[in-house]
Amino acid sequence: MESKKVVLITQARVGSTRLPGKVMLKINGDSLLSIHLKRLIQVSQADSVIVATTNEEGVQEILNIAKSYNVNSFQGSTNDVLDRFYHAAKKEKADIVVRITSDCPLIDPQLMGDIIEMMISKELDYCTNILEEQFPDGQDIEVMTFDALERAWNEAKLNSDREHVTPYIRKNGSFNGGQLFKTDNYASPRNMNHIRMTVDEKADFDAIVTLLNRLGSDKSWREYAEYVEANENEFTNQKYIRNEGYLKSLKKDISN
Repeated sequence: MESKKVVLITQARVGSTRLPGKVMLKINGDSLLSIHLKRLIQVSQADSVIVATTNEEGVQEILNIAKSYNVNSFQGSTNDVLDRFYHAAKKEKADIVVRITSDCPLIDPQLMGDIIEMMISKELDYCTNILEEQFPDGQDIEVMTFDALERAWNEAKLNSDREHVTPYIRKNGSFNGGQLFKTDNYASPRNMNHIRMTVDEKADFDAIVTLLNRLGSDKSWREYAEYVEANENEFTNQKYIRNEGYLKSLKKDISN
């Protein structure tokens, strides 16, 4: 079987309405983006890693952090993130694209590898662990063929589909009864979707600080999640709802 070029693309930007400059915030001298990239470059199934960012003022710091890890950068549209991902993947000549977001500093490299392998072995167009949300918020991983990404780029029209890259694929995927893409979900050993380890708010950042100080930066997603579960009183961020940004985008679609 011909080998496929697997490219991890993580989106990162300076602007954030709830926590501006969040990926540059530092914990023990390391930015959130640095912690994130250190975990991404451990994914043995990946051939390269790209930071897909914007042309906003202040973005040079993101570019510098990427360069310090020998990770390439791509600068594209601020709001049409699908366009940004597509052109980053095209430039890198990717066959398989893995989408993650840099506000998930504790993303699990082993989990990424497992989902990539499921995608390839089942010859899917799209494989993820979010079609059924059983993993903690902050462990979202999406793997797709370049062809599926290109089709979404050509056909997706809604702002929410373009701002969040993959809704068009998910809605038209076989897992959800669609016919355009062959899709499947990677299930969690048990449902831990009530655990939050993404960074959108100040309390989220504080939670990551606590996890890193208690457990270090090299644990599995499950070790972090089980610590949060066992020590809920240390984490005030667990009240926030999941996918708030996407829900806002859907409301904009309706109002337009």
